[in-house]
Amino acid sequence: MTLATITAFAAAETEHHVGLFDNVGYGIVALVVFLLLGLVTVSFRNVANRHAPKAEAYARTHADQLTQAGHGHH
Repeated sequence: MTLATITAFAAAETEHHVGLFDNVGYGIVALVVFLLLGLVTVSFRNVANRHAPKAEAYARTHADQLTQAGHGHH
């Protein structure tokens, strides 16, 4: 192949037009995924405080273990 033929083929390939709306789909999919992940994140807000009475009762009954053990596993 000559340089002119290769250039002609390259020019013909670059004329393929990709419309704006062909790429918008990726943005829409990404937006939907991020919105769903945000919804999951918001749904788990304040979960620790839902069981506060149960946690306080456990802390009262196991106060000696909690103070001497510190942090971490036994």
